[in-house]
Amino acid sequence: MSGPGLTPTPLYHLYRAASAVLVPFVWRTVRKKLSRADVPLERQHERLGHASQPRPAGQLVWFHAASVGESLSVLRLITRMGERMPNLEFLITSGTPTSADLIARRMPPRCRHQFAPLDGPGPVARFYRHWRPDAAVFVESELWPRMIVEGARAGVPLALLNARLSEKSVRGWQRFPDTARFLLDRFRLFLTQNQQTADNLIAMGADPARVTPGTNLKAMAGPLPVDTALLAEMRAAIGARPVWVASSTHPGEEEVVLEAHRQLLADHSDRLLLLIPRHPERGAEVSALVTAAGLSVARRSSGESITSGTQVYLADTLGETGTWYAFCPLVFLGGSLREIGGHNPFEPAQAGAAVITGPGYFNFAETYLPLIASGGAVEVTTAATLADAVRHWLDDAEAFDTARTQARALVAAQETALEGVIDTLTTRLELG
Repeated sequence: MSGPGLTPTPLYHLYRAASAVLVPFVWRTVRKKLSRADVPLERQHERLGHASQPRPAGQLVWFHAASVGESLSVLRLITRMGERMPNLEFLITSGTPTSADLIARRMPPRCRHQFAPLDGPGPVARFYRHWRPDAAVFVESELWPRMIVEGARAGVPLALLNARLSEKSVRGWQRFPDTARFLLDRFRLFLTQNQQTADNLIAMGADPARVTPGTNLKAMAGPLPVDTALLAEMRAAIGARPVWVASSTHPGEEEVVLEAHRQLLADHSDRLLLLIPRHPERGAEVSALVTAAGLSVARRSSGESITSGTQVYLADTLGETGTWYAFCPLVFLGGSLREIGGHNPFEPAQAGAAVITGPGYFNFAETYLPLIASGGAVEVTTAATLADAVRHWLDDAEAFDTARTQARALVAAQETALEGVIDTLTTRLELG
């Protein structure tokens, strides 16, 4: 194939030159962040393309995921691919210490993690020279030009998985159509989160034959881990008190949640709210909000116990959300009362929970819409409607059980979708 969009453009050449100059400066910033997170020096050098592990023998599939959310979305996919094809080895790269810690705790068999190389000439060349991947899968919107172009030049089949592009990103790329077509032509496959992203990629210059609309891969991630000892401890501490969860809340949402809880306490004074802010480092700030709302609070990060007088238990810790979902299957999921985009409702649903959401779940629309239509989730907009939704499920056990059943049914349906993703990847990337 040939054409103005299929050969390196002046803009791409400019990017190559700029990235070569900027790598030393970017490295200084990146190294400081990794050092603050106590990442060992050897592992810091992975960002410069220096591998800290040997390449395994056999066929190696490389997944690149930017951070925590993207990493979570592919771990179950890698596990299932490995079960189906025991000859495959896997490499997963990401850019943040938090994602590296998460992957280390949930590492699939025959998989290893490295920090992704900076998108400069030396790091990218060293990375490809050492790992020699047989296929590369970039997750969501990770379009690093040099990494993509050098991979394709080396003959590595490339896929963009769970592709998601904001309207702002699409408009930006459409200002440079030749460069967009050039980069998109390096990929053999685009598996998108929804039809809109598929249409956007085609409008940007992707070959329609290589674009396949799909579903949000994050909806297919495995269940969150559960600490059985903590679960037993919570059940003993709370007993038969009616409980609801507000999870992954953001600034501006806690006030709504707390007002809803005040309304619920007016009906039954023993109701307990388990509040899980999206960012645990906001614990002190959120605790102050609870106190300002006139409610009593116990902070998990401070080791404070739940008593009969505790009205809000603030779970400002990392890595325990799966346990909270297993403990209480009535979950309001944040990131949705503001224009944030929402969070993955299948995480609580996989634990057997029914879900309440605000209207701002646009990043997970293809997941929420069937969940709401089935009755496995409900949408609210205010503190009053949130209180009404919680009250309904707390007071009507039959309605609550029906909602949970519908949520579980949609989770089960994702198993078939996951197998379809694996079939498409293995066929189009010539794996197996």
